[in-house]
Amino acid sequence: MLRIVCGIAGVLDWERPPETAIVQRMIDTLRHRGPDAEGVWARGPVVLGHCRLSIIDPRPEGNQPISDTSGRFWLTYNGEIYNFQEIRAELESAGARFRTRTDSEVMLEAYKKWGVEFVRRLNGMFAFALWDEDRSRLVLARDRLGKKPLYLRRLPNNGLVFASELHALRLHPAVDQRVSAKAVGHYLSLNYTLTQEAILEGVSKLPAATYMVVDRDGAGPPQSYWDLARSFREKRTFRSEAAAAEELVALLDDAVRLRLISDVPLGAFLSGGVDSAVVVASMVTHARASQTHTFSIDFEEKSYSEVDAARETAKVLGVDHRDRRAEIDGRASLEAILKTADEPFADSSMIPTYFLARFARESVTVSLSGDGGDEVFAGYDTYAADRLRHATRWVPSWATGGAERAVSALWPVSYDKVSTDYKLRHFLAGHRLGADRAHYSWREIFTAEEKKRLLRPEWRTIAGADTFSEFAPHFEAVRGCHYLDRAMYADIKTWLVDDILVKVDRATMAHALEARAPMLDYRVVEFAASLPVDWKLHRLTKKFLLRRSQRGRLPAAILDRPKRGFGAPISYWLDGVLGDAAREITQDPSMAQWFEPTEVDLLWREHRARRADNGLKLFGLTCFGLWLSNQ
Repeated sequence: MLRIVCGIAGVLDWERPPETAIVQRMIDTLRHRGPDAEGVWARGPVVLGHCRLSIIDPRPEGNQPISDTSGRFWLTYNGEIYNFQEIRAELESAGARFRTRTDSEVMLEAYKKWGVEFVRRLNGMFAFALWDEDRSRLVLARDRLGKKPLYLRRLPNNGLVFASELHALRLHPAVDQRVSAKAVGHYLSLNYTLTQEAILEGVSKLPAATYMVVDRDGAGPPQSYWDLARSFREKRTFRSEAAAAEELVALLDDAVRLRLISDVPLGAFLSGGVDSAVVVASMVTHARASQTHTFSIDFEEKSYSEVDAARETAKVLGVDHRDRRAEIDGRASLEAILKTADEPFADSSMIPTYFLARFARESVTVSLSGDGGDEVFAGYDTYAADRLRHATRWVPSWATGGAERAVSALWPVSYDKVSTDYKLRHFLAGHRLGADRAHYSWREIFTAEEKKRLLRPEWRTIAGADTFSEFAPHFEAVRGCHYLDRAMYADIKTWLVDDILVKVDRATMAHALEARAPMLDYRVVEFAASLPVDWKLHRLTKKFLLRRSQRGRLPAAILDRPKRGFGAPISYWLDGVLGDAAREITQDPSMAQWFEPTEVDLLWREHRARRADNGLKLFGLTCFGLWLSNQ
């Protein structure tokens, strides 16, 4: 039995045999994802590469790329298939024979029996490339939620280059090094880039829950194999709220059980929130509490510290808990952290996640996390804002506009985490919009109007476009559903896959630490989607059914804690330890090629004078500037 997290890369070229050396260089740059072993395999038009982080049974038989017994099918993949033993048993009963105990060989045999649709049977996290010599085609796929990344560049001759990370992909000479103005526009709106557009021209990311087949006729469009929207549309009927809570506990316990299998030290991230507490509470039902190791990170700024709450949870559960204070010492540490993101990325929680992963890796190789709980069970303040907006939609726009101006003029600006003044300003600004547009606005960094003022004239048409157009299809996919279901579905398809999971993957893989997210077991996600909205957000109580399901495991003091979030005190830092370095980065000549210096300077002056909390905007520009300086 072998499960591995790793890095993959490869080239398919129909005109000339690809250079093995190029793929080897791509794999060399991915060694942080898999330092235990590596391999490159070539045949005809295809070269596949792999580097491996061994989690279970590190024998050489599990090295990749790996072939089936016939040698006609080859696979390189990044991830873990949690139910591969069940699939293997089914295949063996149908006559399949195996040389290894690996999940990768099970995937090959599953493909041979069921074709590319075998991905529907997988429960896990994965991105893979499978070469089918019989049909002369390459099959690529990505897991349902997009936990594992896969960057793509199509070649003019109907071929393809792929890699787990962008910096590996760009080593191929066919990859354009020009920055995509459209992706810059997405980034300015969101502080991350969307699946549809990587930061380089001509590069994309395979969407979550899709597969792609590439043959001599070229790469076909990504084909979806999972319809989460259906679970939102087709609500289940439960005998009672208590019965639903009982079913949820069983699902979560099984999801955790599957993710506890490991031959290397294993632990969990523990914050002050409900999600990680739920995961750890489930862990101690499967193993002795004293053998369960948890880790948290602390900040000096009081409103950002969750260490006391994490310690309280750990004490209640009786687990072995450790915590450490994060220290950022200026440009060098920020640059090291953000370099792992591969593309411009400015979610401030990347910083504590990076420190947390480094800290945990000192003791364990695998760590469970509570990621996904907020998107799946309605845990964000934005959902409460959606409900409040709906309840007060009768208030005329002139009234909310006047309130917005009054708050901006009279309410002091605070740099505290999700402070009341910050939330109120954003709520009033989005109140006059429709439900879908308002929800999008709660997360918007620069509006389309602000982008056009910030950008130089030559970039305003493309980069200044309204990014909501990229979200609209997701809202449309669940048209007719409750406005909160629409918001959660859109968040799962955008914010979760392109921000949260990117952050976790890059921060943990930078330290060769594997992160597992039980809340994102697709069975849990489908179950949550099928729940009545009021069982997720009950009035303004977030994660209502999740909290109820944990009664008896966790005390009310933990279950009723308000959400704090896992961000860094970036607004404070930009007015302190990072201020000079960040301002220097945003004033670099490379930035002036994209942005009007006077507009950037205005953002700094407003922030320093506390006329506005421009922390997220300035952090986004700083991270973009750091990315540009490293090109």
